[in-house]
Amino acid sequence: MDYIFGPVQSRRLGRSLGIDLFSKKICNLNCVYCEVGPTRSLVCRRSAYSPVRLICEEIDGWCADPRRLAAVDVLTVTAKGEPTLHSGLGDILNHLKARGDKPVAVLTNGTTLLDKDVRRDLMAADLVVPSLDAARDEGFARVDRPAGELELAAIIDGLVLFSRSFPGKIWLEILLVQGLNDTSEDIAALLTALRRMRIDRVQLNTVVRPPAEAWARPVSQERLITIAGQLHRELGLPVDLPFASPGIPATEAAPTAMTDPAILAEIKDDILHMVQRRPCTAVDIDRTFRLGGPEKVAQLLDSFLHAGILQRQAHGGIWYYQATGGMRGVDPGEPA
Repeated sequence: MDYIFGPVQSRRLGRSLGIDLFSKKICNLNCVYCEVGPTRSLVCRRSAYSPVRLICEEIDGWCADPRRLAAVDVLTVTAKGEPTLHSGLGDILNHLKARGDKPVAVLTNGTTLLDKDVRRDLMAADLVVPSLDAARDEGFARVDRPAGELELAAIIDGLVLFSRSFPGKIWLEILLVQGLNDTSEDIAALLTALRRMRIDRVQLNTVVRPPAEAWARPVSQERLITIAGQLHRELGLPVDLPFASPGIPATEAAPTAMTDPAILAEIKDDILHMVQRRPCTAVDIDRTFRLGGPEKVAQLLDSFLHAGILQRQAHGGIWYYQATGGMRGVDPGEPA
């Protein structure tokens, strides 16, 4: 499939089926931490960058099996880049809602919410997870490296306006990079901005997977805990931390049968699509596909490594599988 991937076991959303709206990266930011890799050309204009008809046909095909749909917790719209730049977003969300009773989530970088058409489209979602990595211009420029026409004050105004009109849940994502947007002044500015918004919880993150810029470093666990405590005390909101991933042990559910060549081929194809969209550890892959442990995953993917289809990269002392050539994508349930 070209647009649907997963379902994957998301730390935040449970078993999540991803709908990736783009075949290549289209974004108005060039974040130093992005798992998709660098943005080659910044884009701010909304357009039909991929056919709505083909996306909806894939959704229909996947959801045709009620048993498969029943095993999914959430349908997550994301993209290689920024999904709200797709002018057909509203049609796609409404089509997903018509397919059944599964909640629909949207992951967005939060930069387009001053646009009334974007806000209207998002009303069909049950959960929106926007990002706000900085509330000071210096931190925003250093971490998110925005298109020139984007203004941080307007982005924050858009988040405020959306948060006060959206009837569903809003989980705000903040990703901190060591030395770029993690000072006391940065956190104070974020608190000032967040007090203006109606949000349900905060997702506090740092650089975990291989980033677009190799020099982008994570904030220490101790510092994140301190900041999380401050956000919780001053906002009265739940604050989630990233420490469970990627070291969560593999699931103890029964492993997938590996004797049928057809099943094995389908699993390998699904894994390839998953890894092309985000760097994954063997634990991540085993948690999703139940292959009998990380060692079994390594054996299964060995042929991909030798063929040059995938490569392994060490980051933070952990090995990640990723697509060769640097084109990566996004996780349906984790920040991009």
